Amino acid sequence: MTDSETREDRFQRAVGAATTAIAETPDVAVAFSTDGPSASGPRLRLPLPHRDFTPVDAAEIRGLADSFALKLRYHDAAVHTATSPQGNDARAAFDACEQARVESLGIRAMAGVGGNMDAMLAREAATTGLDRAEALPQVPLPWALRLFLREVLTGRPAPALARKSVELWRPLLAERAGTALSEISAAITDQEGFARIVRKILADIGVAEPQQPERRHSEESPPQDDNTGGDNDEPEDTGDADGEPQASAAGSESQGGDSQEGADVETADGEPIGLEGSERPGRSDRRNWPNFEAPETGEPPYQAYTEAFDEIVDASELCDADELARLRANLDQQLHQYQTITGRLAHRLQRLLLAKQTRSWAFDLDEGVLDTARLARIVANPEHPLSFKQEKETDFRDTVVTLLIDNSGSMRGRPITVAAMCADILSRTLERCGVKAEILGFTTRAWKGGRSRDQWVAAGKPTSPGRLNDLRHIIYKGADEPLRRARRKLGLMLREGLLKENIDGEALLWAHRRLAARPEERRILMVISDGAPVDDSTLSANAGHYLDQHLRHVIDWIETRSPIELVAIGIGHDVTRYYRRAVTIVDTEQLGGAMMDQLASLFEEGSPSPLGARGRRRRH
Repeated sequence: MTDSETREDRFQRAVGAATTAIAETPDVAVAFSTDGPSASGPRLRLPLPHRDFTPVDAAEIRGLADSFALKLRYHDAAVHTATSPQGNDARAAFDACEQARVESLGIRAMAGVGGNMDAMLAREAATTGLDRAEALPQVPLPWALRLFLREVLTGRPAPALARKSVELWRPLLAERAGTALSEISAAITDQEGFARIVRKILADIGVAEPQQPERRHSEESPPQDDNTGGDNDEPEDTGDADGEPQASAAGSESQGGDSQEGADVETADGEPIGLEGSERPGRSDRRNWPNFEAPETGEPPYQAYTEAFDEIVDASELCDADELARLRANLDQQLHQYQTITGRLAHRLQRLLLAKQTRSWAFDLDEGVLDTARLARIVANPEHPLSFKQEKETDFRDTVVTLLIDNSGSMRGRPITVAAMCADILSRTLERCGVKAEILGFTTRAWKGGRSRDQWVAAGKPTSPGRLNDLRHIIYKGADEPLRRARRKLGLMLREGLLKENIDGEALLWAHRRLAARPEERRILMVISDGAPVDDSTLSANAGHYLDQHLRHVIDWIETRSPIELVAIGIGHDVTRYYRRAVTIVDTEQLGGAMMDQLASLFEEGSPSPLGARGRRRRH
């Protein structure tokens, strides 16, 4: 330990060493980042601890590290792939059971792992709202199975915040899978045998088809098929094989289903229990999207001098509950003044969205519902055959909308107030129509450089340092979070001192990453900003167009290489020079109408953009 080593540095070094030791896997690389936890083979990324992290925070991070390490140690991706069931719902439940197995092996072998896991699971329950679940359909089956099997395998009860999830599912699981559960503890060290028992459990509760005995060892199949895929990068075949546990950190997305495939579980009363929310996002070809790479320009590439002081934070953590309530009351007062206008705009968008989901009828069919409107033909001619009709639904793709709001100082006053009001109205309208909405904000933690710049100065001010301010990315409302829980947090935008500087390029990449992990078929990213990125400390130590050029590269990459639809609204400044699909408004009172216009045009299937070939339209 050196004299300059901080408490965070010592903690990170200790966690990295412990993770490597538990994993018993060569070349384990542990990194800490503000982007949340993830794993790709032996490369693990853990949440960056806050400067004043508590023992509970430390235990949560250690729990994630232990979960990753245990999967590297005990999990065989090829066996997992070969024994996995068909269907997204069944696969998600199967993945959760395997996660419970590897974590239970660690809890059995190392006493401290159990406490770390409890802290991690408690945080996940609190983050996703599962600690407040009151009915069985509110708890995803994979989550309940993970906790229930952990209890069966280790005898250790779920942490208090997650216990309700287990208790809601316990009667159904015990009743339908009791026989298989009695065999599962003995198979904990045999992944293939464990998988067979799990498949039986899933079949007993109606989630998966019973496993066919010839699936892996068929007499008709050549012997080499037994190991199909065993040497060909199998970890990328399923979301589970990445080594990523089903755990959440602050700011990470809630779990969401890729599709509605698979059988629903039924309660004892015969009520179906949907498995929506049971899948982790990103289980599709989206993981094959290319990563962002800025084009070669002959200039120093964009970089951050350090990311150690960046943060992704939930809005509720930036002020106390009393102040949040006061700010929300202020926002409600502002909303009341424009209730008529904004209500009309919201109803217009709602009518459009609901119209896309209306039903139609197919007539003159040989079967279906009797078409009573055409009975007159039978009266006129009794030999005329009966006519039937059937109801059909218009194809309406499931959609998620992310609203990314510039929280820079130049938005202070009327612009940020109107942006907050429109975010509230938009999320409320979309929620009524079954479209999920996420509200994010971006700013910096300090004016004219923060601790990043201090570190750069202390290092002797090396040339071309890159970004020299500490990012603050704010989650006001998650896509899976009901507005009733998030509405108070929207008032934070009105807080004095929150709005500082704006680094748009990295904020766009952050919002894009979150959207890319969503399971919805259609994803829309709407940016509200008042101009170009500005950070005095960064621009004074780099080229004058440093932030501007990075933003242009990011926008071009999203617009040309990503399926995510990008829309921008500029307040008082022309953003059409950056974005292909954009509108500039001069009066902030027009913001609500511009937002609704943009979304309305996006939902008009098959219609060309009302903004022209390059989307360059200006409002006055």
